[in-house]
Amino acid sequence: MSALSSLDSSFILVEDDRIPAGPSPLSKEQVAAQEGQLASLSSQTPPATPLTTPTYAHDWSLRGTGGLRIDGRNIVDSSGRVCSLRGVNLSGSCKTPADHDHENFPGDHKSITFVGRPFPLEEAHEHFSRLRRWGLTFIRFLVTWEAVEHGGPGVYDTEYLDYIRKLLSLLPKYGMTAFVSMHQDVWSRYCGGSGAPAWTLEVVGFDLHAIEDAGAAWLHGQRGGGHVEAERGLWPCGYQKLSAATMATCFWAGDIFAPKLLVKNKHNQDVTIQQFLQNAFLDTWDMIVRAVGDLEGVLGFQMMNEPHRGYISVPSLHAFDYNTDLHLSHVPSAFESFQLGAGHPTEVATWTRSFPIPTKHTSHTLLNISKTKAWHPDGPTQGRCLWEYHDVWRWNTTTDKAVVLRENYFRQRPDNGKKINWYTDFYYPFAVKWSERVRKASSPSKLIFLEPIPNEFCPESWTKERRPANMVFAPHWYDLKSLFEKAFGNFSVNVQGLSRGMFPLKAFYWGQKGARDNFSLQIRTLVEHGYKSLGETPVILGECGIPMDMNKKVAFETDDFTWQARMMDAMLTGLEKALIGFTLWNYNPDNDDLRGDDWNGENFSWFSRKRALPPSLLYYEQGAPSLDNGGRILPSVVRPYAAKTAGIPLQVDYEMNTGVFTYEWANRSEDASISATKSVSNPPLSLQTRLASHQTEIFLPSQLTHARRIIVKGLESGDKWAHDESLQTLFITTQNTTPGHKHTVTVAVYPPPRPTFFVNDFWTDFGGRVRSVVVVLFAILVYWLLF
Repeated sequence: MSALSSLDSSFILVEDDRIPAGPSPLSKEQVAAQEGQLASLSSQTPPATPLTTPTYAHDWSLRGTGGLRIDGRNIVDSSGRVCSLRGVNLSGSCKTPADHDHENFPGDHKSITFVGRPFPLEEAHEHFSRLRRWGLTFIRFLVTWEAVEHGGPGVYDTEYLDYIRKLLSLLPKYGMTAFVSMHQDVWSRYCGGSGAPAWTLEVVGFDLHAIEDAGAAWLHGQRGGGHVEAERGLWPCGYQKLSAATMATCFWAGDIFAPKLLVKNKHNQDVTIQQFLQNAFLDTWDMIVRAVGDLEGVLGFQMMNEPHRGYISVPSLHAFDYNTDLHLSHVPSAFESFQLGAGHPTEVATWTRSFPIPTKHTSHTLLNISKTKAWHPDGPTQGRCLWEYHDVWRWNTTTDKAVVLRENYFRQRPDNGKKINWYTDFYYPFAVKWSERVRKASSPSKLIFLEPIPNEFCPESWTKERRPANMVFAPHWYDLKSLFEKAFGNFSVNVQGLSRGMFPLKAFYWGQKGARDNFSLQIRTLVEHGYKSLGETPVILGECGIPMDMNKKVAFETDDFTWQARMMDAMLTGLEKALIGFTLWNYNPDNDDLRGDDWNGENFSWFSRKRALPPSLLYYEQGAPSLDNGGRILPSVVRPYAAKTAGIPLQVDYEMNTGVFTYEWANRSEDASISATKSVSNPPLSLQTRLASHQTEIFLPSQLTHARRIIVKGLESGDKWAHDESLQTLFITTQNTTPGHKHTVTVAVYPPPRPTFFVNDFWTDFGGRVRSVVVVLFAILVYWLLF
């Protein structure tokens, strides 16, 4: 490999007749034959001077940036260059302990360990080297409350905290930076998701071994289920079930809705359940921040993944909102959940998949025929339902039926009738409190990542006084149709628009071009709602991904991942056009074809160590292709991008099937006459940080450039460029510093890569037929008029 590396050294195309010093993929005759084609593409200016510092485009360490900070809607380095951060969630495996026992779940929840999640320390060099090669050096590092405090309230797993400190301390060596995200789904593993430790449910009064039988949670996904058709996509319905909805309600608003539930805190004082849970959550964060908050590689923190309001503001105790809450399989209303949890067999609506609407109500099913109670008899309510305990409902022994006593209980304050708003009354105040505590324990320079409820736009109520300092808006986006169906084809739908009243025909798209346009519109709409509500605040998509087991898992049998590649390309095209950073869901070394990510039947990782070479056969330089083994759809994932821009990004276009990358940016300007809007396409051109460098750095992956000519077009007189394949970086220095002046560069490679797929649309697929029909109709019309 060492000998080969010397042949793989990078090159600079100075004139059109220059070829790489190493072996060329073309003969001299072939090169001469293509001379005219190359001349029409190549830059007419000499290359830039050699590097002044040994860093690379996707290096986010202090060495490479001098420190990252917020400036308007951008994140900039110490030279004032706008930084485009892209990377991965590390990792989906962090949702479950390293010794997770499918068969005996919930088992002994106190003696588990998350040490080794996302991977053992001895594997870090392999995985970080691989992600660096792929240009994915911005990490959303997942931890869970359970990982830190599974042993009981105030009992912290210091071995795990030591482990994540050692792991995150390695990041700068690989040019990486991370924000630490407290992950949760459906409150906890013991509600069917991930996140909070088991004792949080016990302190409220739940019996962990009775929750599932009482219909208060769906736990089969924690036992390895979720892969068969009948179980596909069931886990999000857990948000509406009794255990998760009750826990979220108690956490955010227990003082208002569960004031009778008092528990002993660490000082042996009686406190409300809200105070107990929130203080424990904040104390856990203190432990995390003390463990890693001083590390160079930790850029910031995220309070909570995909927060949920529970029962707060539920429109009715008799039904959830079909437009916002997933209805699939057995979907008890809040009132029906209360009855089930109290041990009363109850008929609930059963929903099945359908078309054109996602699901429809097809039957009723009698649940909890065993009369199991979800509430432990030794709990704080002595086995009674917490909401019966608070007089929300009651069982009428005369009629032997349940009766609602307070229909509007969760929509308004029970004491004064004032309407409740989850964001303004609970989420914003707690987020500010948390952020102040985190930054005090670490540094005021740390970035604070926050997101709204999944699939919701940024609320307009999120005004400046309700936001913490140094905030980054970090929503999530998935294509809901593909996610729900685990399928992707030529027909795609803008579910985001359709659910908000968009005319149906405008929401339908065809082909790869249609998917790109569809996803681009959805992502841009999400981002621009953020700018509209928050003003000039950075937007980084915290999660976005595609199901690798789509289309009935056919790709695992054929090894043809073309549809996955098409969907990933459409999504990344949308992200690039929105000019935002992102962390893809997810890089999971434990992924395999059979179990996927081993959590509720999900399978999102495009990397699987089961498909990779053993470490003994790997090389770890950025140019080492051996690291690519185990990766799937890499041409879609590993793409050029302008990592550091000496100006304001305006437009990105990359066609993965030709390898042509076009980038447009503008010089800064303080001219007030240059108007900016809250849109993606018309950003402000002024920044506060002084621009100290005119060098733009573009990540140009070795996968694309190796043994190919680099062709640069569009630079102006005096502009210079240089390419270093070993650093996977194209350096561009511009001379024109006129305020507001726009620069456009097109980068291509020769020979171009082999196309992965054809970019089709309605007219390429049906245009001929449409034209034929039109011709026939026209002929009939002419015949009718003339004869």
